[in-house]
Amino acid sequence: MSATSYAPVATGNTKELSSPLESPSSTHLTPDSDSEDDETAVDFDAEAGIELKELDHGEGSADAGAEVSDDEANALVKKRKRRESAQSFELYTPDEERAVRRKLDTHLVLFVALLYLLSFLDRSNIGNAKVAGLSKDLDLSDSQYSWLLTAFYISYILFEWMTVMYQLVPPHIYISVCVCAWGILASLQSLATSFGYLVVLRALLGIGEAAFVGIPFYLTFFFKREELAFRTGIFVSAAPLATSFASTLAWGIVALGDRTGVASWRLLFLVEGFPAVLVAVWCWIWVPDSPATARWLTPRERKVATLRLRRETVDASTDGDEKAFRTTRSMTLPRHKKKFQLKEVAKTLADPKSYLTAAMFFCCNVAFSSMPVFLPTIINSMGFSKLASQGLSAPPFLFAFFAVLITALLSDRLKSRSIPMVFHALLAMAGYVVLTVLGIFQVTSPALRYAAIFPICAGFFSAVTVVITWTVNNQRSDEGKGTGMAVLNVIGQMGPLVGTRLYPDSDRPFYVKGMSVCAGAMGCVAVLALALRWVLMRENRRERGRRKGGEAGWELML
Repeated sequence: MSATSYAPVATGNTKELSSPLESPSSTHLTPDSDSEDDETAVDFDAEAGIELKELDHGEGSADAGAEVSDDEANALVKKRKRRESAQSFELYTPDEERAVRRKLDTHLVLFVALLYLLSFLDRSNIGNAKVAGLSKDLDLSDSQYSWLLTAFYISYILFEWMTVMYQLVPPHIYISVCVCAWGILASLQSLATSFGYLVVLRALLGIGEAAFVGIPFYLTFFFKREELAFRTGIFVSAAPLATSFASTLAWGIVALGDRTGVASWRLLFLVEGFPAVLVAVWCWIWVPDSPATARWLTPRERKVATLRLRRETVDASTDGDEKAFRTTRSMTLPRHKKKFQLKEVAKTLADPKSYLTAAMFFCCNVAFSSMPVFLPTIINSMGFSKLASQGLSAPPFLFAFFAVLITALLSDRLKSRSIPMVFHALLAMAGYVVLTVLGIFQVTSPALRYAAIFPICAGFFSAVTVVITWTVNNQRSDEGKGTGMAVLNVIGQMGPLVGTRLYPDSDRPFYVKGMSVCAGAMGCVAVLALALRWVLMRENRRERGRRKGGEAGWELML
């Protein structure tokens, strides 16, 4: 396959251009008719002041079909990346791309992280409410409290398929409706007078939040695959931040409730739930459907934001040929206006890799769903007061917040998912093992038991970040990414059905059963991650063998 790049050509204006950013009205960017980047440059750079013509570099054409070694194949990969970088530079400068990426981070990623913070706050504050007197006021048994948690996750699992809705409904509408729905439902919990009332609200809350969980798939509309872990990390890190914030806020609300005469847990549900309703209005205005519709980007930035993703996704109507990358005018359309390819859904459902990542997510969620909900109770069982246990729940999650961001950044820099996955799974397992052993031998040291919680929280929050990113990284089409996320969540979110029943009051004060089950679950995550790495390496070798002349191509991320 001959290489294509572009060179500036004047189009009727003899004045020499000093920069690709100068924009005389008589010139425009347009590749030749046989170029891979066909109409895209015409569409996006009619104002940019340069015409582009195709240059044939000729690499690889003479050796097509020849057998090459792995070293030669890797050399061709690097050569192709350098060539593509040169092509991209002729469409937009690295400085422009960095500026656009920074704006996407500050305007979009931080905003959806805020939404997830509100979501996780409304989901997990029932643990703080329990300590604040919920169970006592509503006369809830251990079994009934467990059902409040289980009801949420049953509906959450049943509606995980709604991840694909990001491709069928304009995201600004879909996300806004989800946020408004869960804000109203979370606030109504403050009016609960019985177990039945509360369990229905928890089930409906699960539907609202399940619809929102596909945000990592939505972020693929704006970021390259090697940029995605850090952005997913920012999004997921809102969970430990929400939990630490919830614990600190709960500490203040409990103190306030004691003075006002209003039940502390009712104030907790209202103060933490209603802000989502207000944010939903902002969401409708702020959230874009695609890079081309982001109102907070300038026209030029919207062009760059779209052009830089031209090789990120293949056309689902083809069998993965290099020409299938979205380099035509269709890439400017929002996803919900494109034809939905059911064959890509079927292909993803038949892919064993989808189920390996889902199994990892299931094991992660055994810990992920239980620790944020039960931590105030666990700390209270160490001998701390009700008020102190609320405050002491915050530091482990704040530590996890920074751990997630560092892990995600390193994962993108190293372009590796399996190594950080294994490391953090083993880290969390080690923390659970310590708590299990201390419980078996009845070691009552509060400081030692409390310290073990830090690696646990850092481990499973980071592992969740990596497995979500890994899932969307290794699907080529939009339909594949959406379906992969749906499989991940439908199977993975069954983990909380186990996790939310691991810490009954009858197991106080050490909760040995819960700690040992979570230790085993995180150990399974490490084993499954190594198994998936082996599968991906084998598929990459097979794909290199199929390519003619050792041509570089799309590879699965290890």
